[in-house]
Amino acid sequence: MPKPPLAGQPRSAVPVPQDMPQQVSAALAEDIGRGDLTAALIPPQQTGHATVITREAAVICGIPYVEACFQQIDPRVRIDWRVSEGDSVQASQVLFAMEGPARALLTGERCALNFLQLLSGTATAAHRYAALIAGTKAKLLDTRKTLPGLRTAQKYAVRVGGGQNHRMGLFDGILIKENHISAAGSITLAVAAAKRLAQRVPVEVEVEDLAQLQEAIESLADIALLDNFLLPLLREAVALNAHAQHSLKLEASGGITSETIRQVAETGVDYISVGSITKHVRAVDLSMRFEWRA
Repeated sequence: MPKPPLAGQPRSAVPVPQDMPQQVSAALAEDIGRGDLTAALIPPQQTGHATVITREAAVICGIPYVEACFQQIDPRVRIDWRVSEGDSVQASQVLFAMEGPARALLTGERCALNFLQLLSGTATAAHRYAALIAGTKAKLLDTRKTLPGLRTAQKYAVRVGGGQNHRMGLFDGILIKENHISAAGSITLAVAAAKRLAQRVPVEVEVEDLAQLQEAIESLADIALLDNFLLPLLREAVALNAHAQHSLKLEASGGITSETIRQVAETGVDYISVGSITKHVRAVDLSMRFEWRA
């Protein structure tokens, strides 16, 4: 379910996921395994200096993950950041420089850049969509369409980029969909069961037409997900909800693109969820350049 915005906080103040060290550890174990055979070719006393630049404009996200990568490999690596989390950068801009044991720099390069490229790509996409609906009441939401094992990281990146999070998983919110409604017998019965089961979490119902929206309103659900509603139907849904004694929050979802999101927001919905900002993420193009020292 939608979480409250971090009002008044800079993007760098978005809390880092608690499982970040474990995600980094798993990524390093996946890459290094029993040891970096290629880095072992370098003399252990060799030190080096590296600079990372971006080849394209982006919103930077993943600084804590980069730092954790090298901290876990070799705490002697020193990183000098030239940007902050959530900064907008331009092509060819230097992001950070670092120095330390050459083996550690080479071993950590790919893992650190993987996190920085992926999370910056997610934050950049979220920022682009959020900017398109600026000035409307609608808030951008992500979905559960995330890379397996990296959900908390990607949802963190969405918030750094200026979006908000829908529910983290199946445990912190109820979203009643078509199959749940069919199994329960009706929207009314499904919502009643949900209210009995979990009184402290929001209950959202996916609806496919105005009749289902009316039933969701009457059943006292908290949010209605308007699934693949065309613009005229979205406007009717907003009007219907506005005149209801018990109005809901309205979330538009389904096939929304950068070309259509502004029109969707202008219908008056409260939230717009876009799965592509995490599911179809494109990594930001970064480059690391090394200098070796005796």
